[in-house]
Amino acid sequence: MKAHSPGSRALRRWLRTGLLAAALPLALVSAGVTAPVHNPAAERTNGGWAGALWLGSSTGTTNTTLAHVRSVIGANTTSTSTLTGAGVGIALIDTGVAPVPGLPAAQIVNGPDLSFESQSNALRYHDTYGHGTHLAGIIVANDTATGTKGLAPKAKVTSIKVGISNGAADVTQMIAAIDWVVKNRNHDPANPIKILNLSYGTGGTPSYLKDPLQFAVEQAWLAGITVIVAGGNNGNNTASLTNPATDPHVIAVGSSATANTTSTSDDTLSTFSNLSTTSRSLDLLAPGQSIASLRVEGSHVDLSYPEARVGTTLMRGSGSSQSAAVVSAAAALLLEKRPTLTPDQVKQALVGSAVPLQVGLGASKGLKQVNVHNALSRTVTTTAQSWAKSTGNGDLNLTRGGAGVTWHDGTKLDGARSIFGPFDTAAWAVYAKQRVSWDNAKPGVWMGNRMAGDGWTGSSWASKTWGAAAWPGTPWMGGTSWQDPDWSGRYWAGRYWAGRYWASSYWSTNDWSSFWG
Repeated sequence: MKAHSPGSRALRRWLRTGLLAAALPLALVSAGVTAPVHNPAAERTNGGWAGALWLGSSTGTTNTTLAHVRSVIGANTTSTSTLTGAGVGIALIDTGVAPVPGLPAAQIVNGPDLSFESQSNALRYHDTYGHGTHLAGIIVANDTATGTKGLAPKAKVTSIKVGISNGAADVTQMIAAIDWVVKNRNHDPANPIKILNLSYGTGGTPSYLKDPLQFAVEQAWLAGITVIVAGGNNGNNTASLTNPATDPHVIAVGSSATANTTSTSDDTLSTFSNLSTTSRSLDLLAPGQSIASLRVEGSHVDLSYPEARVGTTLMRGSGSSQSAAVVSAAAALLLEKRPTLTPDQVKQALVGSAVPLQVGLGASKGLKQVNVHNALSRTVTTTAQSWAKSTGNGDLNLTRGGAGVTWHDGTKLDGARSIFGPFDTAAWAVYAKQRVSWDNAKPGVWMGNRMAGDGWTGSSWASKTWGAAAWPGTPWMGGTSWQDPDWSGRYWAGRYWAGRYWASSYWSTNDWSSFWG
């Protein structure tokens, strides 16, 4: 797919969001334009273009500040205003985080980098795309330049990077990341991981009863981690949410528009938000339009959408990605106050206390917006959700939904293969259920493949960092080394990226059926 000139066709494609199933971040850039603004140099392709994972939108130029969001979700009342998310860990599986000034190092942990960029010393852990940093900012920002503060500023965010500068990532990398979170959820006893934010989804629509990705999130849920997933940005008439938001156990989140008022009476369902016309719909809405959060200077979205910049440190972003991050922060505030709640009880409290929309399509569908104040006092029961559980032994291609990462020579990753070679979902499901898909003796080895180092090294800007490792062998197609000439083509200096978008030309995704929220 080549870069498109602005126009309605391009806008429709961008409104399908994406990192690919190759997965994609589910986010839109709200630049106040009616079509995306492209940077051809940043979007060059060799055998297929993964595309911008944020969408161009026409949601206006007014910034929705985090202070405004805090008010809308009832996090600034007498009972909630002192809550900070302290003691609660949030895992953010995304495109990494960048050491921008507004992101406090004390609140960030760099878990393993499982992305293709992990093999570059200059790119490892860093957010070359700009998506993960934006979401982390919604949760824990402390930007002194603008006074912007995250909604749960004392939560501890553990970043696990899977997406690169053009978003390319295979679903097996996402599964490995979820497995790692389950295995290492208690790595910080003072801030155990109780929440997993997945602003990601694939276009595949398999039954959750066999799907490996949905099996993975269910294992996290059963391990005591509340999984919050972006529902997708394909529009209100979309037949299904993105996978794994389709799994009934997790919390599926869509975007609401606040009309820039503190009253919720005029809030509406965002037109880009998936609604699902044939299956399970959204559990919750949260503000997700024109959210002003942290900007990564020189990242893919920063160069692609200069109109979305807010001053020098912030940028507007829209999508169910942002809404999921808002709900993750809300859950952290709830768990700070009520730390013994199970994931099922967190879901009961958040969904049961949410405020119904009063106007528009969302109201007619009975959709509700998260409210922290109400959730704090919501009565919950010990009754567990009764949904049947996935076996996890399904077809990976059904999960991918036809999309897949593509090597620069055009070779596509599909079938029963991970990025390293053959992958048996049935065998993996047994290991994942026993929490040994990541080796006990060699903690950086997943399903027999070395993906990271064997523990914490403390060698990055974050408060704690998991070690790196060279990937052995060759990519899935064989014969070509993981190390490419362009690995050194970009570097991090002075808080911005310079050089070439090697990932956009060496790794790509080949269609628009999968998404980062």
